[in-house]
Amino acid sequence: MPTKTTTKKKTTTRSKASATGKNLVIVESPAKARTIEKYLGRNYKVMASVGHIRDLKKSTMSVDIEHNYEPEYINIRGKAPLINGLKKEAKAAKAVYLASDPDREGEAIAWHLAHVLDLDNKDKNRVVFNEITKDAVKDAFKEPRAIDLDLVDAQQARRVLDRLVGYSLSPILWKKVKKGLSAGRVQSIALKLIIDRENEINAFVPEEYWTIDGDFKKGTKKFAASFWGVDGKKRDLKNNEDVLDIMGRLKSDDYRVDKVEKKERRRNAPLPYTTSSMQQDAANKINFRTRKTMMVAQQLYEGLTLGPQGHQGLITYMRTDSTRISPVAQNAAHDYISQHFGANHSKHGASAVRNAAGAQDAHEAIRPSNVFNDPETVAKYLDKDQLKLYTLIWNRFVASQMVAAVFDTVKVTLTQNGVTFIANGSQVKFDGYLAVYKDNDKDNMLPEMAEGETVKKAALKPEQHFTQPPARYSEATLIKALEESGIGRPSTYAPTLQTIQSRYYVRLAAKRFEPTELGEIVNNLIVEYFPNVVNTEFTAEMEKDLDEVEEGDRQWQEVVDQFYKPFAKELGKAEEEIEKIVIKDEPAGFDCDLCGHPMVIKLGRFGKFYACSNFPECHNTKAIVKEIGVVCPTCHEGQVIERKTKRNRLFYGCSRYPDCEFTSWDKPVGRDCPKCGHFLVEKKVRGGGKQVVCSEGDYEEEKQK
Repeated sequence: MPTKTTTKKKTTTRSKASATGKNLVIVESPAKARTIEKYLGRNYKVMASVGHIRDLKKSTMSVDIEHNYEPEYINIRGKAPLINGLKKEAKAAKAVYLASDPDREGEAIAWHLAHVLDLDNKDKNRVVFNEITKDAVKDAFKEPRAIDLDLVDAQQARRVLDRLVGYSLSPILWKKVKKGLSAGRVQSIALKLIIDRENEINAFVPEEYWTIDGDFKKGTKKFAASFWGVDGKKRDLKNNEDVLDIMGRLKSDDYRVDKVEKKERRRNAPLPYTTSSMQQDAANKINFRTRKTMMVAQQLYEGLTLGPQGHQGLITYMRTDSTRISPVAQNAAHDYISQHFGANHSKHGASAVRNAAGAQDAHEAIRPSNVFNDPETVAKYLDKDQLKLYTLIWNRFVASQMVAAVFDTVKVTLTQNGVTFIANGSQVKFDGYLAVYKDNDKDNMLPEMAEGETVKKAALKPEQHFTQPPARYSEATLIKALEESGIGRPSTYAPTLQTIQSRYYVRLAAKRFEPTELGEIVNNLIVEYFPNVVNTEFTAEMEKDLDEVEEGDRQWQEVVDQFYKPFAKELGKAEEEIEKIVIKDEPAGFDCDLCGHPMVIKLGRFGKFYACSNFPECHNTKAIVKEIGVVCPTCHEGQVIERKTKRNRLFYGCSRYPDCEFTSWDKPVGRDCPKCGHFLVEKKVRGGGKQVVCSEGDYEEEKQK
């Protein structure tokens, strides 16, 4: 069994070609090509492969299972003119350099380019850089290396595994459920996580509990404390009887200060971003979808024109699970922090951060290429979205190079007749990294109190609560769950989330994933017949196997074989045992306006829709729309309904469209403004809640929780 990927075509060394030509550099994107050509100068011509130029055939499995899982690659359709252009330039070039991205995928692209251009894999023609700055690019060209075939093998193993799973499961889903369905390794686990969470929510039984919060005062200074326990023991309040028992013990407004504990607490700065943590923070803090985060990060990496500074990349490579920072970047951060916040804020010289177990350390964490390009400096050159994400990355990196924040904390224990209340206070003593990375910490100062003193109760507020079920996954929390389980790699999260939505296995409701009926059918089938595909431990172990291939410790065919042999047995069993699943049409409750036959509700690739039961004789279909119970404020005849843009953004329109063209991003409430008569709408407000405002004027009502 061969241990390394090889190129079958004969190889030649391009460095021996005509000395009169320029050096040819091939990168992945046109934007990157333009930037790098400026850095390298007139002796270099930089062209873009525009991603992969070869891939497995789409029409067949293209993996020869009988012959050691040999993949069958072909040039991607439509790329013949580009490939011919690359060949022509390579033939005339003085030397050819392959400068695709610095990861497995980029290494595979370089290997495919070498195959197509007849380059020798042993030639030192592979150039990698972690940031697109003039110095980084020029330094990289001083030390080209040979293509790393271990990296290529790791990518090839993943590609072959994904093809074996996808092209084996999808035909079964087509045959047993409905056409157009698909399944994959990471997407099947993501779907199962969402459905498992939904089952937890449905099975959840809420439990009652109570709290007693109190307002107290020492002299004129007020502070808050909460019930903790009785007779020195923590006690939970499970019902109203427990509360009445506690309230019955409290006979006066006087409480004794039983204990005062003062401590100094330190909070360390967060680590710099990995791809996953960046995606999570972008979702939580600036409301970016995962796909948008990666698109904007790509723009920042490839570079923008910064006025007199010229065109340059603003961040390092954005696909990484490493938190390592280079010494050069650490030194630059120390200089910036010392100048702007004082040397006492810099943790320069502290011990290096260790990566999490299983993290790849091929390149650094995500950071600004030049820390002195702070958000204020570059703001005028970036669009709104670019600035939001860059600010997030810049703040996180600078904070990661700063010392811990120091808090003075106070814990005060109040008692009366054996009943204990506890008050907590804190104050920032030294801001440290908080000087740049603002958390939601607020000083909560308590008045000075000494043990044995008496304070007064102002009010006690008993309140009933019920435990809440776990929340549905958002994009951020689903990525976190996949990462914590060791599933997938930075490059896989965004396409995985996109796929399970495009297949209509899940939908986003209030920015949370909700499984569809179709998703549950597919998940149940895979869980029953292909348990290893959705086994998180099994899949995480396979990720480790791929890492070992990358390190040169395992053969990629061995990893594929280890998975496929038991999987093939499951395939045979599934083909025999799975019966055709019929998704029944639901009656719509009205007749077709074209032929008079009853309309039914069908489940399609993009969700449910109305269709005539007389199909194929009648092809009448209608979208299922949701009325909000408000008459159109423009025509006063149609109903306002929910609609969605091509990018799935919700808006509101008239049911009589195109006769009435009323639209609104905000939800009309069915009332007119008392000031100007325009219709009122409901807007979301910062910090949560909603507010009714005029769609045209300055009228607004009180905020709603």
